[in-house]
Amino acid sequence: MRFKADLTLFLISIIWGSAFVAQRIAGQVGSVYIFNGLRYTLAAVVVFPFARQSFKTSGAALTSKNLKWMGLAGLVLFIGSAFQQAGMVYTTAGNAGFITSLYVVMIPLILFLFWRERSHWLFIVAIALAMTGAFLLSTGGKFVLHFGDLLELIGGLFWALHVIVLGKYASRYESMSFSVGQLLVCGLLNLSLGLVIEPMPAFNANLLFAIAYTAFLSLGLCYTLQIWAQRHTPPADAALLLSLESVFAVLSGWLLLDERLAPLQVLGCVLIFVAVGISQFKEWNSGKIDHDHLVEGR
Repeated sequence: MRFKADLTLFLISIIWGSAFVAQRIAGQVGSVYIFNGLRYTLAAVVVFPFARQSFKTSGAALTSKNLKWMGLAGLVLFIGSAFQQAGMVYTTAGNAGFITSLYVVMIPLILFLFWRERSHWLFIVAIALAMTGAFLLSTGGKFVLHFGDLLELIGGLFWALHVIVLGKYASRYESMSFSVGQLLVCGLLNLSLGLVIEPMPAFNANLLFAIAYTAFLSLGLCYTLQIWAQRHTPPADAALLLSLESVFAVLSGWLLLDERLAPLQVLGCVLIFVAVGISQFKEWNSGKIDHDHLVEGR
């Protein structure tokens, strides 16, 4: 089951990486919160019929605790998505990609500070390689500070918190209904803010495609799969697998937008893949599949 969960997270990283192209299209229109609001709300609507059936089949019941964690996950998701999209207005896409990827480092730090969970030493090596690879991939070795970098850093913190919330709390509840709940909360919050502070964008074919692609695949499908997968994969390891998103974003840009990769960027891709491999090898090397045995304090 752990292997299936890791493969699922790998698939999610591919879809999220390819969705970067769609998000760039929306970014050219200048829409941040309305774009986020529409795609997250649409994703909730798309998943709802499946969630309703799954909820009935499982015999689960909505409780105040269930609703509380749905709301918290949706709120964290809203803040992360809002800061990330807003930050891209003021900084380069390369800087945004590198700084956002720092959530991989933030997760084990947060787990240690608040849950006293210590990561395996091989995981520390994997983090160092992943961050080096993300830096080379996103910036080509040249990093220039921009005002929006602070917004991206704050967004990265909330992406880290979202992964932790899903790994520790969402796994207690039926995954499809939980997915609908967090998507709806995130969408309505983004949409409400956007209608107040943003002008209505021109809904041309490109923007409609970007909304539909991200709503159906990168949000509706992937966030639902992520909740299921993180029942069987610890948050820190899930973050490393999901960090492959930056690799597939660059590959999608190369295939679909004819963007060229410099040699240092290719090296960055290789380092990230090696880091993910090391994060998995620590499980095989220890002969243990259950992360609970690898972490102190559980």
